[in-house]
Amino acid sequence: MFTALQLISRPCAARGASVLVAAGAAWFRALVVAALLGLSAFAARAAPVLLLEVHGAIGPASADYLIRGIARAKDAHAPLVVIRLDTPGGLDTSMRQIIQAILASSVPVAVYVSPEGARAASAGTYILYAAHIAAMAPATTLGAATPVAVGLPGVERKPSTDEKSGRPGASGGEPTRDAPPMAPADALTAKQVHDAAAFIRGLAQQRGRNAEWAERAVREAVSLTASEALRDKVIDVLAADVPDLLAQIDGRTVRVLGADVTLATRGLAVETVLPDWRQQLLSVIANPSFALILMMIGIYGLLFEFSSPGFGVAGVTGAICLLLALFALQMLPVNYAGLALILLGMALLAAEILTPAFGVLGVGGVIAFIAGGLLLFDRDIPGFGVPLALVFGLAASSAAVVLLGGGMALRARRRPVVSGPEEMLGAVGEVLAVDNGVAWALVHGERWKVRCPGALTPGQRVRVVALSGLTLDVCPEDSGSDPIPKGTSS
Repeated sequence: MFTALQLISRPCAARGASVLVAAGAAWFRALVVAALLGLSAFAARAAPVLLLEVHGAIGPASADYLIRGIARAKDAHAPLVVIRLDTPGGLDTSMRQIIQAILASSVPVAVYVSPEGARAASAGTYILYAAHIAAMAPATTLGAATPVAVGLPGVERKPSTDEKSGRPGASGGEPTRDAPPMAPADALTAKQVHDAAAFIRGLAQQRGRNAEWAERAVREAVSLTASEALRDKVIDVLAADVPDLLAQIDGRTVRVLGADVTLATRGLAVETVLPDWRQQLLSVIANPSFALILMMIGIYGLLFEFSSPGFGVAGVTGAICLLLALFALQMLPVNYAGLALILLGMALLAAEILTPAFGVLGVGGVIAFIAGGLLLFDRDIPGFGVPLALVFGLAASSAAVVLLGGGMALRARRRPVVSGPEEMLGAVGEVLAVDNGVAWALVHGERWKVRCPGALTPGQRVRVVALSGLTLDVCPEDSGSDPIPKGTSS
């Protein structure tokens, strides 16, 4: 009987142990899931979405800001970078640097044209096409990506048949296959246009967006509204604000560095990254107008320091301003012929002050400065042209400095001499004494030995006509004689 009970109890014990093991495994799995959920929630709180804002022309400062912001998102393991964009365009080099940073980013990048009324023109269109997520706010626009807007020369094109007839759709979102392409003016322009078209077409193909419209945006400078862009599959999302954008793209799959990444962005915190002091300084000195002003201050400061050495304030200030101006010019699309004209104009204006050229050098300097200011930067690039008012104002101020300096020099030349031997000529004195044919007179409060062709008497007033060592040649003041030519000395 005992043996029978053992045989019955063994299966029961085995079944109880298996139940306990299964229950323990279930509890372990539950704990692991809870831990993972807690870690994911902590990671979401610790790594918010980074928001970068660009308002204005695309240039070296904005490129540095965006590149550093994307690198910061990678270091912080951010789930997404949102670039809020409002730009009329900018420099081709800066635009390509930004696009390269987006394409090489291990963090998904969403470009969001916002707020309402904003635009992503020319260079902004390329950046929007390069993003993993392209989004726009209502009442925004994009397009007009012709090469002239990204630093290339202007092109002329013949209007298409649709534009001649005035039918709608020639500049809208619907592509017209029968419209003839733009006719470039020369071979160089054709190369630039084809290169820009191929570049944006490649971005469109990589992101799965409307490549045909992208090419038309380059060749025909067409534009789209936000709703038209969504309809024509130019953008992915039409969002009212950043939280709406994050909610709409939640669960989307994007391809980042060859791997598919599913976005989990709903309800995430957003951290706005502002430009630091270096980027703010770069944005100020990289402004073409400010760079031109810095260059003028630098050159004039060095000229004043070399012409009248003093405490070195003008020289130190001029050197610092000139170095900052050169740093800004090496980042900007400078026409070196214009720069040479500006330097020539300032040299002529400086020469006008130092040499009696009767205004010829000054007039030539003003003309050269104005011509150089007009040619220095490409005015077709949005945000990088020097205003005409500034060019004419700087030229007028330089001319005023020349006229003021020349007038002061002319007045100083006409002013009577007040020091040195020449100052004694024409001075009036009084004879003090005559002793054994040697006469002494008081001139300018000093006792001088004087000589005169005629006889002198004490108390007689005399006028100095020459200076011979420490002896004054005089003549009676009332005689009007001038035995020795005035203005000579020995």
